Amino acid sequence: MTAARKDDREDRLTVCLKYLLFVFNFLFWVGGAAVLGVGIWTLVEKSDYLSLLASSTFVVSAYILILAGGLVVVTGFLGCCAVIREQRSCLSTYFFCLLLIFLIELVAGVLAYVYYQRLSEELKQNLNQTMADNYAQPGREAITLAVDRLQQDFKCCGSNHSHDWMASAYVSSKQAEDRVVPDSCCKTITPRCGRRDHPSNIYKVEGGCITKLEQFLADHLLVIGSVGIGVACLQLAGAVLTACFIYLLYKEEEDDFGTL
Repeated sequence: MTAARKDDREDRLTVCLKYLLFVFNFLFWVGGAAVLGVGIWTLVEKSDYLSLLASSTFVVSAYILILAGGLVVVTGFLGCCAVIREQRSCLSTYFFCLLLIFLIELVAGVLAYVYYQRLSEELKQNLNQTMADNYAQPGREAITLAVDRLQQDFKCCGSNHSHDWMASAYVSSKQAEDRVVPDSCCKTITPRCGRRDHPSNIYKVEGGCITKLEQFLADHLLVIGSVGIGVACLQLAGAVLTACFIYLLYKEEEDDFGTL
């Protein structure tokens, strides 16, 4: 193979990689928007429930995704500029940014997966106590609001069963005014409707609110884990393309220097 044909083939390969990196950057931006959107969606949608969780892993995973999504937007712009200018220093910076974001999103995905595995156990251990000890207590307004919304949104009553409320600090207090469950357990909320716990009046769901909340959080964690790990794999592919492009530019510079 002549030197001219070899140079021509390397030039075509460089151009091909350049356009592949442009396509990757577009997918990178789309993936970054997805990561950012999922992180915000996780914190905003029914965010009241987060105060009922004993662990902060769920929230941390969402914040990591938001951080990674923001970095993707900035890094994607840097990547486009680096590819257009074909500067090895800019491309090297872009390459290390990709690896950093890859690690961040991988951590978010792994955290979500690990928390998903122990979600059921955590809820069973802590939700009943959280509801029984903190509902309608001074300084626990956020938990009270979260429990009321949980029971209304998921049409459930009590952590495992409506009878769980009988052992709560709220029902035992004068504040309850002879209620046996909070009013938020009622199918139709009226003042003091919680005095009557008949199935025609309150929600009686098998497994209680634990089952409903567990399914809700599990669905979110699956999305967090899937998006985090999926986009991380996309970025790893981009890092490989970028490394190949840097290598080709390096070879071209060496060849140009050799001809001088």
